[in-house]
Amino acid sequence: MIPTDIKLHKASKTLSLKYASGEEFHLPAEFLRVHSPSAEVQGHGKPILQFGKIGVGLTKVEPAGQYALKLTFDDGHDSGLFTWEYLYQLGARQEDLWNDYLAELKAAGKTRDPSESIVKLML
Repeated sequence: MIPTDIKLHKASKTLSLKYASGEEFHLPAEFLRVHSPSAEVQGHGKPILQFGKIGVGLTKVEPAGQYALKLTFDDGHDSGLFTWEYLYQLGARQEDLWNDYLAELKAAGKTRDPSESIVKLML
């Protein structure tokens, strides 16, 4: 599904997508960054957990042909093309994907905040 309207909201660090069906998704930059389709994030069949991305923003959104968007994040990440299908799936499954991500962070002893690290004491 191709969005009928795409807006980058730099202040709220959100990408809004509207569809002809009436559906509308507001995807935070952090959510998009940690779910980037790039090899850096997806690995080669084994995703690499992204952490410390709570403050990340989007600096640029560009079309990539007729099939995707290229997103540039303010942490320098700009690889991976977000296809229309992938963006739609991210929007449709946003709550579940986000909850899964938070659970993965917790299990790995990682945090969303780049200035924090979690120390586990073995007593």
